[in-house]
This record gives sequence, C-alpha cells and structure tokens, in this order.
Amino acid sequence: MKTYLLKDACIVNEGKQVHADVLVKNGRIEKIAANITTRENSTELVASDRYLLPGVIDDQVHFREPGLTHKATIYTEARAAVAGGITSFMEMPNTNPPAFTHALLEDKYEIGRNTSLANYSFFMGTSNDNLEEVLRTNERKQDICGVKIFMGSSTGNLLVDNPLTLEKIFAGSELLIATHCEDESIIKANLQALKSRKAKLEPSDHPVIRNEEGCFESSFRAIQYAKKYDSRLHILHISTEKELQLFGNMLPLAEKRITAEVCVHHLHFTSEDYATLGNQIKCNPAIKAPHNRKALWEALLDDRLDIIATDHAPHTWEEKQEDYEHAHAGLPLVQHSLQLMLHYVKEGKISIEKVVEKMSHAVATCFQIKERGYIREGYHADLVLVNMNQGNTVTKENILYKCGWSPLEGFHFPASVTHTFVNGHLVYGNGVFDESQKGQRMQFER
Repeated sequence: MKTYLLKDACIVNEGKQVHADVLVKNGRIEKIAANITTRENSTELVASDRYLLPGVIDDQVHFREPGLTHKATIYTEARAAVAGGITSFMEMPNTNPPAFTHALLEDKYEIGRNTSLANYSFFMGTSNDNLEEVLRTNERKQDICGVKIFMGSSTGNLLVDNPLTLEKIFAGSELLIATHCEDESIIKANLQALKSRKAKLEPSDHPVIRNEEGCFESSFRAIQYAKKYDSRLHILHISTEKELQLFGNMLPLAEKRITAEVCVHHLHFTSEDYATLGNQIKCNPAIKAPHNRKALWEALLDDRLDIIATDHAPHTWEEKQEDYEHAHAGLPLVQHSLQLMLHYVKEGKISIEKVVEKMSHAVATCFQIKERGYIREGYHADLVLVNMNQGNTVTKENILYKCGWSPLEGFHFPASVTHTFVNGHLVYGNGVFDESQKGQRMQFER
C-alpha cells in the first residue's frame, strides 16, 4: 500500500480543530504531529487550505442488492458514497430476497467484499417468523452491525406486527436493535379517511397519511419494549417534534441504552417542498410540516438526537413518476449528505465539529465500531479532505447514483469533498477514482 503524508491539514476531531501533519501507512494512521519529516517513498499531499475529517459512517442505507439492481447496486452506491465522503455504511435487509437468514446475510457480505469501495456492514432482517435466525446473531456480535425491525409499513413480510415476536426479539437480542417506527393501523386509518374525502391523492397528502401520531405511537411502543428488557434500541429517522419528548440528553452517549437518528432530508426539506418536488421527496417516514424541522434541528444541537444519516433509498426516475399512491418511497442521498451539512456549517446553523460528531464519532460510539470514526493514531485511515471554499452544483452529469437523479439537482453546495481515503487507500481524489482496493467488513467491540 502507498504511504501518504498529509501536510498541514486543519484536523477536525473530537470537538477541536488542530493544524497538523498526518502520516498514513499500511492502511492506518501511523502518526499525527505538528511537523512530520517527509518519508522516503511517501506521497505528500499539501492540505493547508482544507479540513481533514474522519470518514462519515452512514448507519442507514438501502443499496438494493440482491434482487433490485435495476435501482442500484452495492458497487454503484458505495462509489457515490465515497465521492461524498462516506467511508463506511450499514445496509438494510429489505432486498430481494430479504436478509432473513445468516446464509442470505453472508451472501450480501460476499458482494460487499467483491465490489464495495467503502467499508460495509449489513443488518440482520426480522419477520414475524424468523426469530431463531435473528437470535443467532448473538453469537456474532463482533461482525454484524445489528438487527433491523420494521415496526411500520413495509413490503412483503418485513413488517413485524406480532407482539409476541417483538417481545421475544427485544428480550433476546444482545445486538443493537434498529427500528423503523410508524404505526400501521394509524397509517391505514388515515389513508382510508383521506380517500373518502378526495378523488385523487397527491404527494402533499403523504405527511397527512403518515402523520406525527403514527410515528409517536410506534416509537413510544419500541421504547416501552426496550425499557422492559433493557434492550439496546436505536430508533431510525426521527421526523416529528412530538417524538422528541421521548429522548433525553443527560447521559453520555456511550451510556445511553436508547438512541435516535435524524436524516439529512428531514433537516433540509419540509412539507412545503411537495409543491415543487412532488414524489421526489416521498419517503417513509414522511417529510412533514416546518415546525418539525425546526424541532429536529434543536434536538440535534442539544444531543437528544445522536446521529445524522441518510436512509439512502434510490428508485428509478420512472418509479418516482407514477401517481402518488404507486410512486415508490425513498430518496438517493449518500453522495451529497456531508456536503449538505457543510452547507449548514457555512450558514452558521451548526459547527463543523458538531457535524463530525454526529456523522462519524457518534456512529462509531453507538454501534461500538472497532477503530473507526475518529482521527487517532493506530486507527484505520478513513479520512476525508474538504475544501470549504470550493463550491459545486448538483447536475445530472455529476450525479453518480445508478438511478441518475437527485432531489437536490440544481442545488449549489459551497463546499466540496476533494479526497477520500478508505483504509489508507486514496479511493477518490479530485474527481478521479482508484478502484484497485475494496473496502473492509467492519468489526465491532462488544
């Protein structure tokens, strides 16, 4: 492997900014110091005009492989991710077939090993009738990120609505349980009520159908299970002001048994954007009224919300152009999530230190990821250089998702990702990919 010497970078790490050199050797951060002498056979990269961040870890993506590869593949979406500064991802089980057995789960890991430019982990999927397979993950705490439960509407048999099954998963799982929380009965009742009043539903009806109450009731129920069994619960994509009363910020993150995530699209869009973007921003849980976004920002900044993620969920343009009821739910976001948060840094809404905390450090802490998520000597060299004064605009020509579109098309970012290192390998530099080395399977210290 090449040895790299990053000179005079502004390192953003663990709440501080420090100008220093970083020596990357054999895939690891070998040394961090004020002035490291150039090493023989090392490639020097002067970074005095840029910030050096730990690679972003996205704990919630849908890369669609196997079975849905007309939308995306692990290769295409991981490639887009590293171009956006995401060096590691955790992918969800709603592929075809769903990852309901350890054999199917290992099939996904094999695809990741062969094709992913980023580091990877995959959640074990749950259904009403695969309890035995789910609890077998207890034997593999070091190499599986967690167990995923859809406690709200989903496709096929991914919805877990059997109370006995839920009880047994929360009682028996020793891994982190990640939940999608929306109450199915509330969603169905809202849908029928709206259909009785309207001849045709529109994208703007989405947050009415998938409303605040549906999210709150499901999140509240998940927390009740977790408290009853002292489970390690992580609630994904919080989207409502009402849910925020369920979370606290009094404990250090490492001591929390119940944590929560917010996604970039819920921090950026509101229900007012359906008028221009329509089904492009249809997702579950829904993007809701502006007061929810305001509350999410407040909770992110005061640490009731622990992680920023994407819930990257690509669909083809044709699938998004269907009428509201048939248009697929989900947005492609991994290429642009870090840049979007740096936009808010520039606006003064959040500090760059806080962005690093929520997109790298906190994910590593929540999931107990081994030797990633921080810029520390001895850690894997997952690193991102960003230029805060080099802007770029999202266009069809520079979108890397296989689906070829983004709800952010036309948006101008004030900052750019210039270089991404994964395990010490410069996989992306100034728009050029080096795909000679793949990412690694993440390990966990549990």
